[in-house]
Amino acid sequence: MINFFGTLHSKIIAVQTTKELSTKNKSKLIWLFSCSELVSKDTNKPLASIDAFFIGPRAAMVTPWSTNAVEITENMGISGIIRIEEFITVDKDFKDFDAMIFQKFNKLNQDSFTINVKPEAILEIDDIADYNAKEGLALNDDEVAYLNTVSEKIKRKLTDSEVFGFSQVNSEHCRHKIFNGTFVIDGIEKPSSLFKMIKETSKQHPNDIVSAYKDNVAFIKGPTVEQFAPKRADIPDYYNKEDFNSVISIKAETHNFPTTVEPFNGAATGSGGEIRDRLAGGKGSLPLAGTAVYMTSYSRLTKDRFWEQKMKERPWLYQTPMDILIKASNGASDFGNKFGQPLITGSVLTFEHEENSSSSSSKPRKLGFDKVIMQAGGIGYGKADQAIKDTPKEGNKIVILGGENYRIGMGGAAVSSADTGEFASGIELNAVQRSNPEMQKRAANAVRGMVESEENFIVSIHDHGAGGHLNCLSELVEDTGGKIDLDQLPVGDPTLSAKEIIGNESQERMGLVIGEEHLNTLQKIAERERSPMYTVGDVTDNDRFTFESKTTGNKPMDLALEDMFGSSPKTILTDNTVARNYKNPRYKTKNLEIYLKQVLQLEAVACKDWLTNKVDRCVGGKVAKQQCVGPLQIPLNNVGVMALDYHGKEGVATSIGHSPIAGLIDPAAGSRNAITESLTNLIWAPLKDNLKSVSLSANWMWPCKNEGEDARLYKAVKAVSEFAIDLGINVPTGKDSLSMKQKYTDGEVISPGTVIISAAGNCNEITKVVEPLLQIDGGNIYYINISQDDFKLGGSSFNQTLNTIGNEAPDVKNTAFVKETFNTIQNLIQKDAITAGHDIASGGLITTLLEMCFADVNLGANFDISSLNEEDTIKVLFAENSGIVFQADASVEAVLSAQNIEFFTIGTANNSGIVSIKNKEDFISLEVSEMRDVWYRTSFLLDQKQTANNLAQDRFDNYKKQPLTYQFPTNFSGKLPKNTNTSKTSRPKAAIIREKGSNSEREMANAMYLAGFDVKDVHMTDLISGRETLEDIQFIGAVGGFSNSDVLGSAKGWAGAFLYNAKAKKALKNFFKREDTLSVGICNGAQLWMELDLINPEHKVHGKLVHNDSQKHESSFTSVKIQENNSIMLSSLAGTELGVWISHGEGKFNLPEEEKNYNIVAKYGYEGYPNNPNGSDYNTAMLCDPSGRHLVTMPHIERSIFQWNWANYPAGRKDEVSPWINAFVNAKKWIENKK
Repeated sequence: MINFFGTLHSKIIAVQTTKELSTKNKSKLIWLFSCSELVSKDTNKPLASIDAFFIGPRAAMVTPWSTNAVEITENMGISGIIRIEEFITVDKDFKDFDAMIFQKFNKLNQDSFTINVKPEAILEIDDIADYNAKEGLALNDDEVAYLNTVSEKIKRKLTDSEVFGFSQVNSEHCRHKIFNGTFVIDGIEKPSSLFKMIKETSKQHPNDIVSAYKDNVAFIKGPTVEQFAPKRADIPDYYNKEDFNSVISIKAETHNFPTTVEPFNGAATGSGGEIRDRLAGGKGSLPLAGTAVYMTSYSRLTKDRFWEQKMKERPWLYQTPMDILIKASNGASDFGNKFGQPLITGSVLTFEHEENSSSSSSKPRKLGFDKVIMQAGGIGYGKADQAIKDTPKEGNKIVILGGENYRIGMGGAAVSSADTGEFASGIELNAVQRSNPEMQKRAANAVRGMVESEENFIVSIHDHGAGGHLNCLSELVEDTGGKIDLDQLPVGDPTLSAKEIIGNESQERMGLVIGEEHLNTLQKIAERERSPMYTVGDVTDNDRFTFESKTTGNKPMDLALEDMFGSSPKTILTDNTVARNYKNPRYKTKNLEIYLKQVLQLEAVACKDWLTNKVDRCVGGKVAKQQCVGPLQIPLNNVGVMALDYHGKEGVATSIGHSPIAGLIDPAAGSRNAITESLTNLIWAPLKDNLKSVSLSANWMWPCKNEGEDARLYKAVKAVSEFAIDLGINVPTGKDSLSMKQKYTDGEVISPGTVIISAAGNCNEITKVVEPLLQIDGGNIYYINISQDDFKLGGSSFNQTLNTIGNEAPDVKNTAFVKETFNTIQNLIQKDAITAGHDIASGGLITTLLEMCFADVNLGANFDISSLNEEDTIKVLFAENSGIVFQADASVEAVLSAQNIEFFTIGTANNSGIVSIKNKEDFISLEVSEMRDVWYRTSFLLDQKQTANNLAQDRFDNYKKQPLTYQFPTNFSGKLPKNTNTSKTSRPKAAIIREKGSNSEREMANAMYLAGFDVKDVHMTDLISGRETLEDIQFIGAVGGFSNSDVLGSAKGWAGAFLYNAKAKKALKNFFKREDTLSVGICNGAQLWMELDLINPEHKVHGKLVHNDSQKHESSFTSVKIQENNSIMLSSLAGTELGVWISHGEGKFNLPEEEKNYNIVAKYGYEGYPNNPNGSDYNTAMLCDPSGRHLVTMPHIERSIFQWNWANYPAGRKDEVSPWINAFVNAKKWIENKK
């Protein structure tokens, strides 16, 4: 039956149960939902139906929200609930909803969740070709013929699961047939496959490679670092430190097709899939940070961007480019935020162009990223002794961690291998997955528990992505064979057929092999982490892959592995070179400022604050460099850097590079430019062995099998291979997506062939990373033309705004010069000789010069670029030749000259707020604040689409008026606390408390540990089960994150777990009753303490933490002013103003009483948005209870412990810790004085 709760004219919550709800359980649900059950006015009985119009989830797709809501009720002791969904009341004519994931209902009743579908029986396929066409499996004729041969060989018809399975595991997406194929270009067969050319880079220069091309990720050798983790993962245990030899993982994935069709879930599951890849490296490894790249056609934000009007807008198949930019970035951000992975660097590009018939003898084409590019990349780490998978042995168990099976992502691997628009929209929609990051976090925690144990018993591990169980489990056992019990696969939808059970792409699942004798160890960890775990099969030694139901004997799949993985004919690609000569623009130097204002508004050049202000860039407490910089905290940084531990020395740096528009002119030049751009971004982070430390991921998005494009792809790949080899570096990983074309009823649009390069390496001095912010007394400003080419406008943003591409692209002419420059600049950075630095890419030199003045107030510079010897001022300022600009003392000149590196002294910084540029006879003066606002405008326009209550306008008005300023405590030494009581018995005991979905426990535990506490890891399952009582604990920290994915309100479900579980409730009540205890709740933990009314228990109407006024997640490095207060942790910091990270969606203190009735510990540095990110009453950032013992803070003080954590720190200081450590030291001192 279904019970309805809520308000008829706003929101209804429908609760499906297996039995009638008891009065007690209804009262629990009323508390949980904060609304009443809907009953008949006449009979007072629950309403059986509601006649009104609603928007809600599709009946056939159980939402992740429902999954979490049901689990919350289970944790509150309510049994028998199947599904819970939200429905919003709308008008009859309402149409503004996403039909991909929602539908409109004209009533809600007892059949609203009923799906009149019975599981389809196993089918024997008579006509494989017909079945292929009907199901959209994307098999080619050779593959169909091969399957017919297999059928003849085994003397039976293949089942639907076998044909479907073959299409998934042998799709272009999974098997890379084009990259392994033979190319015949202009009648000549090429000597090497694309994949062989890429592999050659690692063969020639293995450098620090540990694993390449044979796992979910590439591993390169890392430094010896420190593991800070609980001693055991299966019980509440104390944190412990031990050194290990690390490997660094690099990986990037594209999710182009799903993001084109359904941007939020497409990008979210793309991010999730890439994270799972890094979890599945070796015998298990751990993700550190993510990256993201978005490429779409023009957003058409306003009518006055005339370059967007030249090519006619299309009847978009699914979503507009603007919607894709907003929703895709929301999806990627949402997944990372909830999983607990910071996103630290990325890129955006918009482009479209209609070719002129005179540009080529071939038919003119329409170009644009109508089929979008969404790349999710990232870096991580593992243990060197776990970096290589073991081979499964007969009798090993096959296990799945994570969620259940739903009718989701059916055929995603195959459909993503085809041009979008080729199949019926139903097939394409059915191939899109749904996102549940909180479930993935639970599975990841179980893997983490194994990886961090004294011995990791995982034999092999693989993620569930494209192809579902079919791909994942078959790859786990491809060397041996395996038998899967169909009955043991978890089913969330009883209508699934056998084919759908084994082939769906429900996300957030990991498959692994483990010895039967170690199952119990994994089971205990999984249960503690609330990660569902299913033992689904056995490893065999018969080289077969079988799914069989033990209860019915049905076998939807039973094939020899050699037949399943196929030996269909090698792909042969025949193409001819097509010459295309794109026209050059006409321009006048006197219009330079007009051109500049246009270029600064292109998404590729413009401010990316609309992206960075909603994505967590601090979670984990190991972010050493993210996108934003300076007192104004605007996104300009070149490179992202993560620490590998909390010691603040060893880390990983990563950057992005691409040049697809230049690649249209010359694909080889585009490849070299892409690599060089990644290097001119990475150069500012000092690497262990300079350039030799760099490894690359190359991700290829190309419209293959279109005239001239296979030839262009071959040139582009060959250039990447040869250039990397000449540089002495390798490309140990990558991905291809080679169906980059969007089909319409009246034509097609081809996405420009693109290679995105992700560079990464071991940064061994994370505190020395150079930022693009000029300093008044920082020395001369220098320019180096790394391309060593003449200045050329081809493929530039300048040409783009004039609706041209150009016929001559800049190239990188001298590889030896690139190497020498990279290594010399690296050495100068290690010696602290460089003050500021920035690369030259989108927008050209003039954009770089301006950007280096943007991140502070009143910053300016005088430049004279006459020595560059280019009389065409437009060309020299807007050409996108690879290069760098940096500020340094004049002593660097001798070093550069000694290495024969050509450099130019071009200017000095000042505090005029003006950038002046002289080039021979030409002179231009630009007001930095005006140009910065122009540059910021596109971000403002996009922010308007995602930010409520006109706060995008407030952000635009205030970002330059709220520079970060600090007042440090007097006599603050910046030294790490000295803990004389190092023995376990003498250190006071603290604990972090976490729930499923928490993601901030490590940084909280580390802050406590540094202050001198012995810190215990406590999960809610420990408290509910009685394994932990908190009786010996004196200080607890309720940690940040997204408990239960914030479903039904931040911390509401977490609070329910305390209120409705006797042992957990007693443990917390007794802790707060004792007078020798302290607590801190940070972010989600603060929401929990407020939800439980622990801060002002004496109030009749309690304050709560509610949604930010912006109605979106806010992430920023802001400032707070510590008030005079009685907080034990923070009273000593009264009068200071400190920088601190915030990252939350529900951080507004809603305080119903007068200000004098609250103990406000800290307020935001400015009252206006965005420095106050949430609109809190009384500008409140932190509160404490009347005793001063219990503190709640939305700002993440535990993520701001080190100088290198801060996104902006007072100049001239070199502190081991920031003043925030005092909060935890004060807690320790108070507890010691209580003894």
